[in-house]
Amino acid sequence: MPNTTSVVNRKHGDGRGAVKAPTDQARALIYLRVSTKDQAEMGGEAEGYSIPAQRAACTRKAEALHALVEEEFVDRGESAKTADRPELLKMLRYLKDHAVDYVIVHKVDRLARNRADDVAITLAIRESGAVLVSCSENIDETPSGLLLHGIMSSIAEFYSRNLATEVAKGMRQKAKTGGTINKSPVGYRHIRLVENGREVRTVEPDPERAPFVRMAYELYATGEWTLRELHRKLTEMGFTSRPGPRTPAKTLTISAFHKMLMNPYYVGEISYEGVAYQGSHEPLVDRELFEQVQAALIAHRHAGEKQQSYNHYLKGSIFCGTCGSKLSVMNPRNRKGVKYHYFFCLGRQYNRHSCTQKVMPIDEVEQKIEEHYLTIQIAPERIEQITGVLRELLFDRREEAEAAEHVETLRMNRLSKEREKLLRLHYEDAVPADLFKQEMQRITRELENARQQLEVVTVSFDAIERNVERALDLVRDCYSAYKDADPATRRLFNQAFFEKLIVSDTGCVTHELAEPFRLLLDPSLPDRLEREAKQQDKWRRYKESRNADDPEILRAGGSNYELMVGRSECSSNMLPDADSPLNGPILKALRRSPSLDTVT
Repeated sequence: MPNTTSVVNRKHGDGRGAVKAPTDQARALIYLRVSTKDQAEMGGEAEGYSIPAQRAACTRKAEALHALVEEEFVDRGESAKTADRPELLKMLRYLKDHAVDYVIVHKVDRLARNRADDVAITLAIRESGAVLVSCSENIDETPSGLLLHGIMSSIAEFYSRNLATEVAKGMRQKAKTGGTINKSPVGYRHIRLVENGREVRTVEPDPERAPFVRMAYELYATGEWTLRELHRKLTEMGFTSRPGPRTPAKTLTISAFHKMLMNPYYVGEISYEGVAYQGSHEPLVDRELFEQVQAALIAHRHAGEKQQSYNHYLKGSIFCGTCGSKLSVMNPRNRKGVKYHYFFCLGRQYNRHSCTQKVMPIDEVEQKIEEHYLTIQIAPERIEQITGVLRELLFDRREEAEAAEHVETLRMNRLSKEREKLLRLHYEDAVPADLFKQEMQRITRELENARQQLEVVTVSFDAIERNVERALDLVRDCYSAYKDADPATRRLFNQAFFEKLIVSDTGCVTHELAEPFRLLLDPSLPDRLEREAKQQDKWRRYKESRNADDPEILRAGGSNYELMVGRSECSSNMLPDADSPLNGPILKALRRSPSLDTVT
């Protein structure tokens, strides 16, 4: 142990560190640490409670060693699980340049909570010529002291890892019971309630911000707002983040606003370690609205819509006939200040030599698109024929859809029971954590698949029929309707009818139709309807043969489809196969078709 004399700061000739020259008093460094910011500010004190207590103990230890405290290093809110702590690193650098006798800590776990870091830090202290001293443990340079140091360091590492495991276990259990993990998103607030004499922390909708979140979902689902437009509008109306204890409310960034529209927490889901749980908090939006917003986000990303100073109704719908890139707007001025409006190919902007298409005056393109609507009108007699055949097709599909709906409901019930059983086994520690996670992910995945299948088969056939009739009404005289429409309605027409309108600089316009118009305007539709009818007959004969082979089905008077699945506990491999009329391409196209109610 060094003598109780001060030191003179003098470098070795080989640069290995400082040497000590005997004087009257030894020198010491003090290292203090707390793990969290809350500990560092507890009780409203500038340093909380722990740091002053550690300082007092270390100072008393220095006095007992007759050592002068030369420097103090304090890490406020830094975990000991890593050696990457600012003040610790600063102290180790200080030891290289200054002669010090002691490094005093309150406990060895203040220095490190894993054995590897403890060895590295202790070695660095020892190489500098200093001795590590603990106020709470009797460690020194003797063999027994070194043994005790190693034991205490290992105990500290065990405590840290065990604490992390227990915290993760508590977080996992909280997620399973629907509790909110960490901070809730904007639109909610944390509150404290007293129930049966004990304090309960929970989450409730923020009365100030929740209406803005609902409004954001409802408006964006319409497809009429870009992300930036909606963000700016709600910001102007006063939508801000939730203020913190030390931070004021702020305007949401566009990135945070985007994440808000994708967060499943708003439909009542909690996600932890890759597993989704049903939350106990009140949802702000329903599942249908949430899915509509996700579809709108994908559609806007596909269309590449951005807020621009000149937001023409054809933007996002028209594409270059030479290279396939989007067409955008340019507004050059001549020397007299007269402005001209053109559509130009973005492919030329990114690479001048990638496209040779010339700019086109906007009014000429508008006229060509207007005339193009003449090419997609359908004769009245063909409309009546299509209407009759499609009505018959939809009527035949209802029975199978009702049976499939029952199947998916049974499947969801079975999976829900599986999940409850798995949770019970997990609570009893009968299932390893990795197997629990794997099975929970499988069940969650299958539940989501069943939910999607249920959405498919529970679609309103009346709504499909109404949408088909609306589509046929639109193509009956779409040219006149488009010609008389205002720009906003023209945008809706173009988005409803076309995936793309392709325009060449020669004035030629072609298109890629959207559903259901791709189906209804397909020249081969009569042949496809005939094939669908044959498929329906094949399926009906299959059902009749199953009924004849199994008297129980006849006695039940129900669908063989339901009984087959019921006997196999709703196995997912009993879902409608490719031969089922529910998977027919025509019905699929009609199901995928967006509502045309907004196109007037």
